[in-house]
Amino acid sequence: MENIDRGEVLALLKPERRQELRERAHETTARCVEKRFDFCSIINARSGRCSENCKWCAQSAHWKTGCETYGWVGTDACVKAANEAAANGADRIGIVTSGRCLSHEDVDNVCIALKAMRAAVPDIGLCASLGLLSEEDLKKLKAAGLQRVHCNLETAPSLFPSLCTTHTAADKLATLHAAKKLGFQICCGGIIGMGETDEQLVEFAFALREIAPDSIPVNVLHPIEGTPLGDRGVLDPERVVDSVAILRLVNPSTPLRFAGGRRDMTDETAAKCIYVGMSAGIAGPLLTTPGADFDDDRDLAIRAGYAVGRKRVG
Repeated sequence: MENIDRGEVLALLKPERRQELRERAHETTARCVEKRFDFCSIINARSGRCSENCKWCAQSAHWKTGCETYGWVGTDACVKAANEAAANGADRIGIVTSGRCLSHEDVDNVCIALKAMRAAVPDIGLCASLGLLSEEDLKKLKAAGLQRVHCNLETAPSLFPSLCTTHTAADKLATLHAAKKLGFQICCGGIIGMGETDEQLVEFAFALREIAPDSIPVNVLHPIEGTPLGDRGVLDPERVVDSVAILRLVNPSTPLRFAGGRRDMTDETAAKCIYVGMSAGIAGPLLTTPGADFDDDRDLAIRAGYAVGRKRVG
């Protein structure tokens, strides 16, 4: 692990040190990151009507966004998504549900779907983003074949209370710690462009380092009309690249994954992100916004010297 402290990282965000920041991040990537670009896909398995008041999210029932709403999509839809993900070259498929947490019935439904997905595509990795989970829920999901738990920290712990008041960063950490205790792989990242200062960007990077996830999805805020952050505007592309570089320096070997907001980037910006540290992606449909195209990111990864293609992770 790179021996770098917060003060040193923060100093690299000074405008006159931008090139140094990016070159150091690139050198860290070249030295520490596996030269294979990993892809995953998700299915939005329950949409909208969420009780939580996250200011960035179109699915919150607190905001009027026109978000599509529906209940549990069922096992067949999840199996179809797994087959499509594998056909597109994804290493894993994630079940994502809106809402603070799952009921006992919800957990049972997800378990049934996981078993069916494993039977249909034996070599695909199974991930899920299901809100806050108890240890009892996690044990059931593990027995059904779930391998990776996704729960984003979202932003610096010091910024989170101004963006959501219905749950806390500590609530998220409780789910992550319970999942790690049971031996799950962890996917944990967040969203850049929600008003974080330089200090909070660095705080976020070090908070992720403490969690030590197996994957860090890097979302860039896509402002949604009707949410409190709807008029914030798209983050400057150079700030996006610098943010990725900071995350790479602090988390030298963890895959950094293109996630939400990738479609707002030009290929030039995406290529810069790969240069400074992105080494994985979510492709195909996301939740309420379009996702990246598999072929586009595959081509960018190959040009950057990464191998692509499915790898057995089941």
